[in-house]
Amino acid sequence: MIDLSTTYLGLKLKNPLVPSSSPLMQHVDNIKRMEDAGASAVVLHSLFEEQIVGESLELDRMLDQGTYSFAEALTTFPEMQSYNMGPEGYLEHIRKVKQAVSIPVIGSLNGVSTGRWIDYAKKIQDAGADALELNMYYLAADTNQASVAIEKMQLDLVRAIKANLRIPIAVKLGASYTAFANFAKQVDDVGANGLVIFNRFYQPDLDLENLEVVSNLNLSTSTELRQRLRWVAILCGRINADMAITGGVHTAEDVIKSMMAGAKIAMTTSALLHDGIDRIRPILADLVDWMEKHEYESIKQMQGSMSQKSVAYPAAFERANYIKVLKSYQVR
Repeated sequence: MIDLSTTYLGLKLKNPLVPSSSPLMQHVDNIKRMEDAGASAVVLHSLFEEQIVGESLELDRMLDQGTYSFAEALTTFPEMQSYNMGPEGYLEHIRKVKQAVSIPVIGSLNGVSTGRWIDYAKKIQDAGADALELNMYYLAADTNQASVAIEKMQLDLVRAIKANLRIPIAVKLGASYTAFANFAKQVDDVGANGLVIFNRFYQPDLDLENLEVVSNLNLSTSTELRQRLRWVAILCGRINADMAITGGVHTAEDVIKSMMAGAKIAMTTSALLHDGIDRIRPILADLVDWMEKHEYESIKQMQGSMSQKSVAYPAAFERANYIKVLKSYQVR
């Protein structure tokens, strides 16, 4: 019998397919449908730093309604109610989800500064979350801010939250680090139990008719998986933290590639937004079919089998492959 089980953040999961953070997670019924379709765990939609700060500012307003600076300060934060239910509602949502499903539930915090994060990380833990994902979504647009300062800020945040929680934490990172392997190792060293590779930074467009900046969401495709596979394959065996791939997971083949690169789980959202929550069923069915056809008995058997952990110099290996790819294309 095919064994699809894996472990992630110390959690025993029945298979490696995990729906990641998205607006789908705002509704308990959706999460129940994910469990019924075969999902082994879920990552809830994020509680944003701006929501936590916004709640604090609202308290200040109630205590000092005549302060003009409050109204100006509030405009620096986006309107969050349309995305989810605010800090206290988020905690109640965790409790309801935990009552409704038996699979692990991973909370999510999105931000970059310590602030009240530690308090809310504890509250998310106390609400029943089995683990916490820290989403480091940050665009380094300040020309006066050096990369070392940004990395220190993020490492301090991970260290502080890890020191104050009992549950495991995973850190969701973007790919825009000069030396990503080194930073990943530092995140591992300060205590992260997992790394989620990679965050998708949404790119704005320009409306030429109205001369406005347009924000829209483009769903991922399987082609985005390659960047994730490369870095997971490089890091496999070089860090202790479990790795999750997110971005570009749409098919059973995408899940298999993720496992062979060295990931413990493969996260999917765009496939569910595009095809519906029941897309989980055929992905898992195709996964079993592929493993039977290729005589794999378990997920653990394939994990890391195509990583670079046996390559002494990954950078040289990657450059050699880069040259090989360029030479393979023949101009007609």
